[in-house]
Formats: sequence, C-alpha cells, structure tokens
Amino acid sequence: MKSSHLYLSSQSPAQTTSNSKFVEPVNALQMRFSNAYINGLELPDNLVLNILKSGTYLLYTRFPNLLIAYPWVVKESEQLVESSDELMKIQYNLPSRLFELMVGESWNILPKYTMALWEKGAINLEEAQINMLDDAINKLGIQDSDNILDLGCGWGSAVEYILRKFPNATATGLDLSSSHCDYLRRKMRDPESVLSGERFTLCQGDFNNVTFPEKFDKIITLGFFEHVGNFTKAFKKMATYLKPDSRAFLHIISSRLTHNIWSPFMNTYIFPKARIWHYDAVPSHNQSLKTTQQWYVNGNNYAQTLRCWLKNFDKYQDDISSLNYGIEYPKFRRLWRLYLLWCIAYFETCDGTILGNGQYLMEHR
Repeated sequence: MKSSHLYLSSQSPAQTTSNSKFVEPVNALQMRFSNAYINGLELPDNLVLNILKSGTYLLYTRFPNLLIAYPWVVKESEQLVESSDELMKIQYNLPSRLFELMVGESWNILPKYTMALWEKGAINLEEAQINMLDDAINKLGIQDSDNILDLGCGWGSAVEYILRKFPNATATGLDLSSSHCDYLRRKMRDPESVLSGERFTLCQGDFNNVTFPEKFDKIITLGFFEHVGNFTKAFKKMATYLKPDSRAFLHIISSRLTHNIWSPFMNTYIFPKARIWHYDAVPSHNQSLKTTQQWYVNGNNYAQTLRCWLKNFDKYQDDISSLNYGIEYPKFRRLWRLYLLWCIAYFETCDGTILGNGQYLMEHR
C-alpha cells in the first residue's frame, strides 16, 4: 500500500512552492464546475465521479499542496470552533427528517452522520454503523459504571447505543444544533427510549464556552473535530472535563498527506471553516492529553457509507422534497447530490489510502 508521503516525496521543495500560484485557478475551476451542476447541468453520476476522481487523483499524487485552499487551513484558529452560526444554518439545522431518511433511523440505531465500518463484513448500512460504534466502544474501553461525555452528539446515536449496551452507565451529550436537540428532546419524552431516563443529560451549547459541573470517566467524539480549529486549546479544555487517569476517543476525517486540506466547494456550501486535519496532527499536540494509540480507517469504508446515503437520498425523494431547506428544492437536490458525489470521490481515490478516518485514544496527563 502506497502512503501519501511517497507521493509527496516525488516533489522537490521548489516544485511545491511554485505550485502555490495555481491554487486560485484550481479553486475557481472546481467552483465553476460545481456551480454549473448546482444550477442545472445534468450529468450521469458515473461521469461526474470520473471527472471528480480524475482531478482528485492528480491533486493527491502530484499537486497535494493545491488542496490547501485557504491559508487558514494549515493554521490554528483563535476560537475552538469557527463560524458556528453559519455552520448550523447551512448544515446541522436542516430538517432532522432529511437525515432520518438519508443516513437511516431504526430501533437499533439513531441517525448517525459519520463513517460506517464495512471492513468487518457488514451486509447493510445499519450493521456497518453498529460495527463502527462497537469498534469505538472497544477502543475507548467503556465500562458499565462509566460517566461518559459525547462531544458533538448529533442525533444521539452513540450515547443511545452506549446506554442500551451498558445499563449502569450515564451519559451527557453536547450539541449546538437546535434541530439535533429538538430531536433528542422528543426521544427524552418517549418512555420507550433509553434517553428518557435519568441516565442521559442533554446540553445544548457551544464548545467554545461550555462548562460542566461534573467530571467524566470517558469522552467520545465522532465527526466533530473537523469543525475544531485549535487542537491546543480544545485538548486543554477536554482535559478539564476528565477525571484523572481517564480517556478520550477521537474519530475524525483524516488525510494521510503531510498537511491539512480542504475544498472550496465544501467550505462554500457544506461545512464552512472546517478542516481535514492530517493524520499526525492529533499526536503532535500531546500536551494536555496524550495520544497512546492511533488508527487509520481506510476511506473505502466512508465511500461505501456515502453510496448508501446517496441511494437513500434518491429513494426517499417524495418525503425529502417536501421539507423546507430555505432554497428552492431542485437546487438543494442538485447541491446535496453533488456533495455526496464529491465525498465519494475524495474517499475512493487512491483506494482509500489518502483520505479516511483517523482514530485516537487519548489519556488525561
């Protein structure tokens, strides 16, 4: 398996520097194609994927520095999470029903908007998502007496699954999205849901300024730290949430390139001011928390997950098209399908070895 570091080593420092002048034209080309598609250009999915994967392959293998779309991508921000209000409006305050249909909701698992784990032989999306949660639980070493904090809990898939699996555990979910929290409050009023008992606490708040009256045995965070722009401050804050000799498990989209990356399309339409941190970024911030183990999960797992989401998105068009997205639905449909296609291309290119998921077990120092 080739690593991205081998691709990077084929370029001299002079070549890498000289390529920087092409960042703006490359970004403009991506946005021109994206906007044409969003505004009505109809192309078969296979053709769109071939175009996107061909361009992504060139960027990954020959011109990786062009993936530094903006100077802030490779710098730590002042705030822990930037553009929180814009992020909620564009992405996380969209109707929960969209995600219930697209990513799936069942008695076994609530909507989970992160990678599913297919490499262990799952036969469907629900099984693959449960495999991913079981894998994370095992790596974190959750025990039945633990008090757990889920940072960026979303629709509660992880905490709900953990509380069913460990009947003596307690959990707190932190999330800023009003849509997510409204969904969770409905579950908390449902007497058949494990979230309705005293073992679950919901905190609607911003990671930038939230505090807790108690300390936790474990922290789990799945797909939240892409939105965190300052690992130094974030890990220092997380350490204040933890008891001595306790652990955190961090799961994020991660690049095997030697620097952070991002795309102009994603920044404009999907996840403003997010970053794809490079795989070694977390252990390079060993100060308040120490990384004791790390894993790279091949990007084909996410690509297969995204293909299921795209299939569901198309399958449930009658219901999805009736929801309010703040823009005319035909445009939203094209935007959302392009988002899923872009992500499939990013994760599948180079057979999932460049973009996948980084997982980190961290201990309180």
